[in-house]
Amino acid sequence: MSEKRKKYDREFREGAVRIVHETGKPIAQVARDLGVNEGTLGNWVTRDREAREGRGELSRDDVEELKRLRGEVAELRMERDVLKRSVVLWVKEATK
Repeated sequence: MSEKRKKYDREFREGAVRIVHETGKPIAQVARDLGVNEGTLGNWVTRDREAREGRGELSRDDVEELKRLRGEVAELRMERDVLKRSVVLWVKEATK
């Protein structure tokens, strides 16, 4: 026999998530108080957190800046290596 799934409107879901955030109560306790499955409320809280904080993905501007900075780092490393070699040669000439 199939179990009928309950549908919760957006306002109810948002209110339940707000209760978890504002009261600091555990998801399990809030779920029991509201008569909602603990896993369901946990999913709502997770989705809300991802929507507010992002999923750790970089924005287009961040990607462009990262590319620019990586190029700059590569160039600075090359310059550093050239200077190291120059100093070694200079020291060798100076010690002759």
